[in-house]
Amino acid sequence: MVGMRAVVQRVDGASVVVDGRTVGEVLGEGLCVLVGVTHEDTPAKAAQLARKLWSLRILSEEKSCSDVGAPLLVISQFTLYGDARKGRRPTWNAAAPGPVAEPLVDEVVAQLRALGATVETGVFGAQMRVSLTNDGPFTVLLEV
Repeated sequence: MVGMRAVVQRVDGASVVVDGRTVGEVLGEGLCVLVGVTHEDTPAKAAQLARKLWSLRILSEEKSCSDVGAPLLVISQFTLYGDARKGRRPTWNAAAPGPVAEPLVDEVVAQLRALGATVETGVFGAQMRVSLTNDGPFTVLLEV
């Protein structure tokens, strides 16, 4: 069964802009995390993802955010569940609808903050412009 999904990029700076205004920003070393939620996800899965993100050793010198206090920019991304295996237009059937997904993305953020993380976010459901400098480049896919 597919669970909560995150694309995690080690960054040297990242920001998200909505309507011309920066709503979330990470300066220097940290993680930019795109989070996708599917229908079967739960608050327990959100907590599990948060723990994994906080302790994932992908920063310089194999450190984690918890080791060095690096910030995270967490952005909801339903398109992580796009399926383009058939035809030329992706379907989004596996992505949870907003009323299900938004509280679970919020729970990931809340759990990270409870662990001591500095977390910036995008705006759920908004048209966002995400800019980042991928450091490495280093990108991993997490599924919990």
